[in-house]
Amino acid sequence: MLLLSGTTGETVSDPAGFRLWAGKAGDPFWIEPDVLHAVGHALQDGTIVDLKDWDPLRAKNLFAGHSVYSLVLEVPDTELIGNGGKIGVWAVASLATDAGGWRSINRVGLPMIHPLFTQYNEDLGNRLNAGRPADDFATFGDAAIKAIAGAVRASGTAEDPEGYATRIAHRLFPNLLPYVVGTPAVFGFGDWNGRSLTDNAPDVMFSIATNGPVRLGIGKESVTSKPSGSFPYVPAVPA
Repeated sequence: MLLLSGTTGETVSDPAGFRLWAGKAGDPFWIEPDVLHAVGHALQDGTIVDLKDWDPLRAKNLFAGHSVYSLVLEVPDTELIGNGGKIGVWAVASLATDAGGWRSINRVGLPMIHPLFTQYNEDLGNRLNAGRPADDFATFGDAAIKAIAGAVRASGTAEDPEGYATRIAHRLFPNLLPYVVGTPAVFGFGDWNGRSLTDNAPDVMFSIATNGPVRLGIGKESVTSKPSGSFPYVPAVPA
């Protein structure tokens, strides 16, 4: 169903309160590459998060100064309220193929799922992108449990690594971002309720998956262009 259409870089709206913007924006995300790779290896190889040679004082944002092509859709709360006001959000980006039709190339829900489990497993990443949330645990549950349990066992932070890993895998899959409509978004250690552009999702997800504190050494201050408080919210393109 077509909701809105318009021109790149311009805000489009309708009387029902839908708003749409598409264009180039500053990347509001941050990640520290050394920590990212250390966590990826821990989950892939069943080892500790090895940061003994890493200096947090030299932490850097891999995405600083970068821009991304963004699509921002704002939907009125009245269009979403149902099931007690709680929804699960996910999105798919698809690419037109030479043979006709479309191929799913990226699927998102919870933040950091791909950095946790697919940094060194391209096939798993492709299957995760191509699937649908309803099938996630059946398809990826065993791999996620094995990865989490291996890292937790290596660090010795749980008496029952498999039990811990199973509980976390059920929390991660199906890969949906939960949100109670009309409430402030926050993605933190105690609650997952949507996600603002300034929530420190990497610290949260890395620490939960490894059952130990993992800090990037950087935060929202490392973003080159800051998000806006008004629509379309994403940062302006860096100068």
